[in-house]
Amino acid sequence: MITEGFKRKLTTMFSADVAGYSRMMGEDEAATVKTLTTYRGIMMELIKQHRGRVVDSPGDNVLAEFTSVVDAVQCAVAVQKELQARNAELPEDRRMAFRIGINLGDVIEEGDRIYGDGVNIAARLEGLAEPGGICISKTAFDQIETKLPLGYDYLGEQTVKNIAKPVGAYQVLMEPRVTVAGKEEKALPLPEEPSIAVLPFANISGDPEQDYFSDGLTEEIITALSKIYNMFVIARNSTFAYKDKPVRVQQVGEELGVRYVLEGSVRKAGDRVRITAQLVDAITGGHVWSERYDRDLKDIFVLQDEITMKILTALRVKLTEGEQARLYDKGVANLDSFVKTLEGNSYFYRFNEDDNVVARQMFEEALALEPESPGACAMLGWTYMMDVWYGSSESPANSMERASELAQKALTLDDTLDYTHLLLGHIQLMTRQYEKAIAEQKRALVLNPNGADAHAHLAMTLHYVGRPDEAIALFKKAIRLNPMPPNWYLTVLAQAYSHTERYEQAIESLQKVVKRNPDDLMAHIGLASSYSMAGREEEAHKEAAEVLRMNPEFSLEYYAKTLPFENQTNTELEIDALRKAGLK
Repeated sequence: MITEGFKRKLTTMFSADVAGYSRMMGEDEAATVKTLTTYRGIMMELIKQHRGRVVDSPGDNVLAEFTSVVDAVQCAVAVQKELQARNAELPEDRRMAFRIGINLGDVIEEGDRIYGDGVNIAARLEGLAEPGGICISKTAFDQIETKLPLGYDYLGEQTVKNIAKPVGAYQVLMEPRVTVAGKEEKALPLPEEPSIAVLPFANISGDPEQDYFSDGLTEEIITALSKIYNMFVIARNSTFAYKDKPVRVQQVGEELGVRYVLEGSVRKAGDRVRITAQLVDAITGGHVWSERYDRDLKDIFVLQDEITMKILTALRVKLTEGEQARLYDKGVANLDSFVKTLEGNSYFYRFNEDDNVVARQMFEEALALEPESPGACAMLGWTYMMDVWYGSSESPANSMERASELAQKALTLDDTLDYTHLLLGHIQLMTRQYEKAIAEQKRALVLNPNGADAHAHLAMTLHYVGRPDEAIALFKKAIRLNPMPPNWYLTVLAQAYSHTERYEQAIESLQKVVKRNPDDLMAHIGLASSYSMAGREEEAHKEAAEVLRMNPEFSLEYYAKTLPFENQTNTELEIDALRKAGLK
């Protein structure tokens, strides 16, 4: 490129745009333009305060330059925190989140305008940032690493569009790092709400076959607490990772990012049950509340409510009338049916084909004891849905129809169970009823505001309807509530990353799955696709070979039918990437 007559300089570029802008304009142009005008005004004022200069602001984009990288990053943090506070006052679907990219590089200056790869890299880094987040280049990071009290996550060498060489990138955490046992870790800020992890209650009955009962009691308490809006409750999947392991409460608090931990034990003998429970402050290690109960087994429902209320009282959490109603209404009249459902859950949550069959039998027995049990009805429906995913159904369409019938019946019996709405919403997604699916999943989120699965299911649907930025943000919330998430969270999140050209983040997410389970077919399919989209052909072909090793009959035609994208172009993007990787 001939640059004679142009002036060059080294400067810091700041590029920002709105995540999901096209969707917001499509839904309400006037409200979107009004919010954009306000937010852009705030951003420009903060840029000026931090000694920056706005270069251009077309559409939803703002391009600015700073002589100091420190000023640019401090400005970006101030912008995101101010807009976050403003968004808290808006309905969730009207909140406007900017992504910001910052790069230190050489540019061409012509009058008030700047051009060149230095500017383009800032724009690409902006695309790598999360909504409400900041992504900086390695050249920028090197200037501020020890100058600002912030944390950073290295995202690796990113392959970005129209830039010849990979770009080193860092996510700015906007919170400091902490040092634990000589090792630097990212600080996991405690939520503003009272936060709690309920560890699996120990089964001290002397009979391992009674594990299902102590596990079931734990799940019931988690479910009850999760229904409270001004609480932060870690999901079952993450707390059960500590089952039968000797751990310190402080360790649990650090690893899950919570202030309080509930632990206890259960002894069930005949028609009697003895339960001990203690609530511990994970920071100080001090006991907040503890109690021992000796009751008749038939009092188990009242006992669960009593333990839940003791926790809420200790944490000074006040309930609304609606929350009180949801907390006390169990929808179960038959104790034997309830116990059988708990037993079925213990098999269902093992998540494999054989145990799914056993779980179905348990739920059917629970319904035989109490035909009007909404919980057993919904869980029976989930076993049919899982048949489809395990590939064990002779007719996926019939299995989904049966699951839908059971979900509808469960809702007529009790429409306050979030997992029933999630089941119906998932079926509607798979049958391409997108608006209905979103409505059901949003209803589940209202009923269970701490529900990690509710966040993740809605995220998955938004991804498939072409709203990947919103999906990524919701998956992040789901993973914060469930820090040891199931593999499907990470595989769908990775697909959303790939569809926003954040290939390295997609690959990182999928590698976590493969590390846990080397034979996870969906993770290897995702890696083949992500490597292919990133132009890393050799690695893409290796992953395709892994797919064929695990499933020699793999077919792109069949796989395409399992992708419920609303826009066929997104399906074609996936299939083309896999075809380039060597799959047919």
